[in-house]
Amino acid sequence: MSSRYQTEHNAEAQFQPGSDGTILLNKLNIISVNELNDVELSLLMQLVDVTLEEVTDEQSVAVVDLCRWHQRWLGNVYNWAGQYRSVNMGKGEFQFASAHLIPRLMQDLDDKFLSVYLPCKGMTDEQLIDALAKVHIEFILIHPFREGNGRLSRLLANVMALQAGQPMLDYFNNG
Repeated sequence: MSSRYQTEHNAEAQFQPGSDGTILLNKLNIISVNELNDVELSLLMQLVDVTLEEVTDEQSVAVVDLCRWHQRWLGNVYNWAGQYRSVNMGKGEFQFASAHLIPRLMQDLDDKFLSVYLPCKGMTDEQLIDALAKVHIEFILIHPFREGNGRLSRLLANVMALQAGQPMLDYFNNG
């Protein structure tokens, strides 16, 4: 009998042969962290360009859109792109939402946050800040995907800012 904690047959928990357990199993057979980072960044830049061109300032964004964005971005790299993760994950001592809770939590994200705060057209600065903070923290706490949650949340935040008539957000300026 297999245990529900066994993950050896789960593609999300498998590592690329030859990567010493540092690179997730991928369609491109990449075993270098730097090469994988470069590929993911290049694909992300393409997704950002397309998404910012497609999404209008009056358009709602829903969970289905986030899954579609994730699939468009990482679908050529990982078999599980665009699908909710099925493995439990954490960062340091912090555990993200349990994998079995993700579908319900993402429905809550849709119902209680995305449908309430998007589109952001006409928001004051204070309203936008509140919306950005709430949507971002809810998404990150759920951490619905195996990889790319932070990057996808920043894309969503930029969509929200642009909808509100603000410039792209600067994540690197400390001043």
